[in-house]
Amino acid sequence: MKSMPRNIQLLLFVITIIAIFTLIIASIFIHPITNEKDTGDSIRVACIGDSITGGTDYPNDLWKLLGANYAVENFGVGGSTVSSDSDRPYIKQNAFQNAKEFQPKVVIIMLGTNDANPSLEQNNASFIANYVKLVNEFQGLESKPKIWVVKPPPIFNAELGLSTQYFEANVIPSIEEVARRMNLPRINVYSALVKYPNHFPDGVHPDSDGSKLIAAEVHKAIVTG
Repeated sequence: MKSMPRNIQLLLFVITIIAIFTLIIASIFIHPITNEKDTGDSIRVACIGDSITGGTDYPNDLWKLLGANYAVENFGVGGSTVSSDSDRPYIKQNAFQNAKEFQPKVVIIMLGTNDANPSLEQNNASFIANYVKLVNEFQGLESKPKIWVVKPPPIFNAELGLSTQYFEANVIPSIEEVARRMNLPRINVYSALVKYPNHFPDGVHPDSDGSKLIAAEVHKAIVTG
């Protein structure tokens, strides 16, 4: 049988080495993180939110800051709202049920950005009631979690069809009112990020540096609260 050409043999050898190296790196950096997150004795942290949570590295950045004693899970759902009258109310998503089954000891709620959609403005009157209902669901868990209400980062422009003015004038004050009524601690991500529009390429979603800034604010609240 004719032997394989030397250049093909060399190519296969290089591919094999790369594959082995990739597996080694994965076992070092990925597997330990998974194991730590699944540790039964960990303090369970549920990150509740929309795509600013679900589609970014903020929850994982938060876990890195908190360390191995914590299990941080991402329960964000892109496009979700506080309002129950939208196309995607968070409380009606599978992630909401998964978050409750997680039985967290800490719940971080960062919702409201998508409620600044002009088509939902007429529902603002029910925003607070819907938010209170969401919080009540978590307060009723057996794990009796501590719940933080987050003022989300600013909407820097209308590129995605969300209203900066409505967000600032209605959504943010409503979130503050929920925290006041329910005597819940709040995390002011809005103020922490307002000077960093460069970290929000589309005006709404943070880049990797923006995600780290969000994680830093949430981390500070958890460890000092």
